[in-house]
Amino acid sequence: MRWKWPAVVIMGMLTFNVAASGATSPYGTASAKTRSMPVLNTVFDVSYDDPKKLELLYDFVRNTRQVTRGKVVIVTHGPELKAFAKENYKEFQVIVDKMADLANTGVKFYMCRNAMKMAGYRPEDMHGFITVVPSGFAEIAYLEYQGYQYINPTPLSTKDIGKTK
Repeated sequence: MRWKWPAVVIMGMLTFNVAASGATSPYGTASAKTRSMPVLNTVFDVSYDDPKKLELLYDFVRNTRQVTRGKVVIVTHGPELKAFAKENYKEFQVIVDKMADLANTGVKFYMCRNAMKMAGYRPEDMHGFITVVPSGFAEIAYLEYQGYQYINPTPLSTKDIGKTK
């Protein structure tokens, strides 16, 4: 009879643990999807209100490219384009160097001439890895017509998500 009491306690603890885990995960556990993906060419539509948000673009492009393995074009047509102006290199050096690193791996950088002109710049004001196109939106449409997959990388970092307690 001595062994019955500890067995009852252990069974109670196991029942409590199962019930407690059910309270926090009533829908089970996520599965991880793996698949073989075809090579995909991608076009990133970039228009950020703050040039410093380009810092996040670097990781977005690298992470996406590891999976898609295709050609990558970044079309910039917003306030972030001032980071690419040679006169602003010292202010945005870390970001521009990262973008140049992407360009050195084959990523193409296209800049909207309309947005650039509205910001008061000319093509010769930009770094050498930039190609100025007549219209950012038209270039995106053309690339999609050519089979590129559209990506709009919202500049929100996942590093601050963390676990809540």
